[in-house]
Amino acid sequence: MLACLLAQGCGNSQSKPVAGGDAAMPPGASAKSDILVPRAPRMAASAQPTDSFSDRYAGDSFADRYSAAHTFAPTFARAAANERPASIASGATGSIPGSYKLASLSPELPYGLPAVKQAQTQLIGFENSAFPYFGKNPRSGGGAYAEGSRYSDNRVLVHVPAGFDVRRPGVIVVFFHGHGATLARDVRDRQLLPKQITESGVNAVLVAPQLAYDAADSSAGKFWERGGLKRFLAEASEHLARLYGDARSAEAFGKMPVVIVAYSGGFVSAAASLNVGGVGSRVRGVVLLDALYGEMDKFSSFIINNRSAFFVSAYTHHTKHRDDELERILREKGIPVLHELNGPLKPGTVAFLPTRDGITHRDYVTLAWTEHPVTDVLQRIARR
Repeated sequence: MLACLLAQGCGNSQSKPVAGGDAAMPPGASAKSDILVPRAPRMAASAQPTDSFSDRYAGDSFADRYSAAHTFAPTFARAAANERPASIASGATGSIPGSYKLASLSPELPYGLPAVKQAQTQLIGFENSAFPYFGKNPRSGGGAYAEGSRYSDNRVLVHVPAGFDVRRPGVIVVFFHGHGATLARDVRDRQLLPKQITESGVNAVLVAPQLAYDAADSSAGKFWERGGLKRFLAEASEHLARLYGDARSAEAFGKMPVVIVAYSGGFVSAAASLNVGGVGSRVRGVVLLDALYGEMDKFSSFIINNRSAFFVSAYTHHTKHRDDELERILREKGIPVLHELNGPLKPGTVAFLPTRDGITHRDYVTLAWTEHPVTDVLQRIARR
């Protein structure tokens, strides 16, 4: 179905030591260079298959409700993708024990490709990531995003979990981090995004661009540009195909639904992507993790004009008044809202989720309305 985004001032990290996976400063992050980072733990064998989603919930089938997006397949694939990574066994033809749940319905490929045997987690330089960016900030009219500063890291955290099978319905999660973050120290090691994708058991992959590097800044960079998300996803499909081990899979990745997840200051990139990103109904859902600090018009417009997509905003006291305001706007438009998630996350669901006292903004990506909220959302949208 889908693909996947925040300040007290959007504080993302209180402690600033640089992790081993991050350069002290990012100027050496050249486009197209790959930097390997530790792979996520392999999935344990999954439980025995259960009744299907359609068996348990009468009505339109999952396939009918979440048809694939057909119009965004890239027409190119990186030549390097023809060479299978060494970590993928040559000639394998089946899924690993414990098959993955289906995240959405996209066309099955007319050729056989093996499922990924080992998780692939890399930091990869993208030409179409958020930075470097030499345009203006449309929110302030300013610019001066100087190369060689906190606005030059073009890397993206890309994760393909063990058992991912491009022949089956899948989803791309796009994650936009908050203030004071780096991909290795925070998104990978502290907020555990690759682990949350893996442990969901859903046929999903992750792409998380580096925004302003370890800075108190919500700038969206190239995601402010019209078509920015579309170009980013087209390039991501090439890199995902290379990690998967077959250039032909770029077409399938290019058609997969998207879920956008934004934390804290990542709300600016999420809103810009919904407003001018150029992928239309390919975005099947949005998750805001204590992230509604503004851009109310863009989020409300997305919800009102995309009634087949879901929208979940979970919040602490830092963003409560804005969540209450957005809820009021939607109710006036006749759109029903929920205040808890029970059962599957269906198309058109709009939910505002308050969280109990003691839940902190800093830890919100791993502990919100539940532990590991990204895992929870993916499992709710999957066919179980």
